[in-house]
Amino acid sequence: MPSRIALYPGSFDPPTHGHLSIIQRGLRIFDGLIVAVLQNPAKDALFTVEERVALMREALKNDPRVVVKTFSGLLVKFAEQQKINTILRGLRAVSDFEYEFQMANMNRKLDRSIETLFMMTGEDYFYISSRFVRDVARLGGDVAGLVPPNVLEALSKRFPRT
Repeated sequence: MPSRIALYPGSFDPPTHGHLSIIQRGLRIFDGLIVAVLQNPAKDALFTVEERVALMREALKNDPRVVVKTFSGLLVKFAEQQKINTILRGLRAVSDFEYEFQMANMNRKLDRSIETLFMMTGEDYFYISSRFVRDVARLGGDVAGLVPPNVLEALSKRFPRT
């Protein structure tokens, strides 16, 4: 029986408990996931792509069902290179859906074999976004319940409390 592998793309700057929840729940549906960390030089990221990959790998505790890779450019091209036709996306709110719906349809227009599966973020994490985590950490707030311990440590080094 062939394995079902999906692609879970994002910037993951930084990885949050919300991201990890989508990954764990995605693994109930798929045999494996490729977590695709976006390398976008136009975006002013807090962590380098290499740091985000390392943070994600450590947070996942080297789960053999998950491979963390980087990509740049069109997601559909990366999916084609990886021989994957299913994209997993997490939704926190209705506002996410509008953007994600447009993106999914554009991806499908570019490659008719691509299917996008939307998964609602768990009720414990629907308010968490990487942007909010970065902003709260930058301003000296406590983000301990929002990110895995290794990410909390990395944020503490980036934004030491006085």
